[in-house]
Amino acid sequence: MFSSIPFSVGDVFYILLGISLIYFFINIFNKNKRNDILLRFAMLLNVLYFMYQIFWGMLYFQKPISNKLPKGEIDIQLTKELTVKYLNLCKQTRNFVKEDRNGVFKIDDLKSIETKILSNQKKLPDFIKTKAGTEINSLKPSLFKGIMSYSGILGYYNPFTAEAQYNSELPSSYLPFTLAHESAHQLGYAREQEANFIAYLIGKNSENFDLKYSTEYFVLKSLLNSLSSENPEFVKGVLHHYSPSMKKDRIAENMFIRRHEGLLDVFFGFTNDLFLKSNQQEGSVTYSYFVDLLIRYENDGI
Repeated sequence: MFSSIPFSVGDVFYILLGISLIYFFINIFNKNKRNDILLRFAMLLNVLYFMYQIFWGMLYFQKPISNKLPKGEIDIQLTKELTVKYLNLCKQTRNFVKEDRNGVFKIDDLKSIETKILSNQKKLPDFIKTKAGTEINSLKPSLFKGIMSYSGILGYYNPFTAEAQYNSELPSSYLPFTLAHESAHQLGYAREQEANFIAYLIGKNSENFDLKYSTEYFVLKSLLNSLSSENPEFVKGVLHHYSPSMKKDRIAENMFIRRHEGLLDVFFGFTNDLFLKSNQQEGSVTYSYFVDLLIRYENDGI
């Protein structure tokens, strides 16, 4: 319904919702209107909660993707081998993408990436695919990009409008995989780490090198994060062997993060963590489930 509208209808909906909440809050102090206001507020909350559960919330109770993958032990050696594999893949693919004047990866044509993501949805493995891709492009830059930059949010799916919002201020290395991740939510994969896995399947063999590099780079960072606490020297060694251009991309990402650090980032990180855990998911900074899905899929050679 909203895909042809050029701006994010979902963001506008949240703005109007925020104005409504302010109206309710102001009028609740008026004794003559209090009971009526409280009744309307309760009705609004019930309608929104019902819509959320029908359009989105029930998807958290689907059978997990892990049930569809081969069982197996995930050992450290296997994780390290896969990390080296993706380091080499990143090095290779990085040679085929464009750079800005500082030698940092840049994207010239985001629309072609969006088109490729939607077409690749139809190429997901049959044993995993339970959702039919529609090729309806409802990926939109968020009106809240400034807030998102300072909150650490890369993108979000709006269950009330079925739009996938992304932060257009993100470094180019983040953007293609973020779009693929949000498109996975549009397919009906609610769990965050399962959306990462679907995004990985969408991007890993893509003919679009921007999407392929962003996907491989995300996988590499996820594997390094999973190893960082117990194998810091190995992680340092891999980072040392980044290609010069990959090191520039990493510096650009770290600079973006440092520029937007603050209390808002801490607050949204905490609330997002609570939200994920309340919906049968791991916390917002946990990569173990995605890495588990990744290694089991790769190790079986599916």
